[in-house]
Amino acid sequence: MAERYTHTAILLHWLIALLIFTAFPLGVYMHELPFSPDKLRLYSWHKWIGVSLFLLAIVRLTWRTTHRPPALPDAMANWEKLAAHAVHFSLYVLIIIIPLSGWLMSSAKGVQTVWLGVLPLPDLLNKNKELGDLLKEVHEILNFMMLGLILAHVGAALKHHFIERDNILSRMLPMLRKKS
Repeated sequence: MAERYTHTAILLHWLIALLIFTAFPLGVYMHELPFSPDKLRLYSWHKWIGVSLFLLAIVRLTWRTTHRPPALPDAMANWEKLAAHAVHFSLYVLIIIIPLSGWLMSSAKGVQTVWLGVLPLPDLLNKNKELGDLLKEVHEILNFMMLGLILAHVGAALKHHFIERDNILSRMLPMLRKKS
């Protein structure tokens, strides 16, 4: 089995991370702005990022099903391995359903999603204010759940790098790999 992730898996991981680290603070920021052309522009950008995230997540999951990740270290406790698998699985689920929840919310609110300002996506639901408001809450809750999982994921990677001193982080950051 491979000692580190493939170049494609690494690229997809960091592209998705970059988009999440852009979309989340943008979503929090734009949410409280008064209605204006600037707010509408930010919402469009947020949707573009969300659709891009969704598409990259599909590519990442497809890649993941055809390319096994490196095994976790034998020295890792079974509970840690189980937690790592649970967090990864949950992150994969969330990077799919969060953009979908946003698209569903936009559809229910009667605001079409137009990817990159040129490709109108079909509405997934009919306009329904109550459902739109519910989906807004769901979208927000899912995003904060993802934030918690990302913090756990980053914290575990840093723990393994600085305390355990194993190769967990270097498998996704090849520049950290120890020279033989």
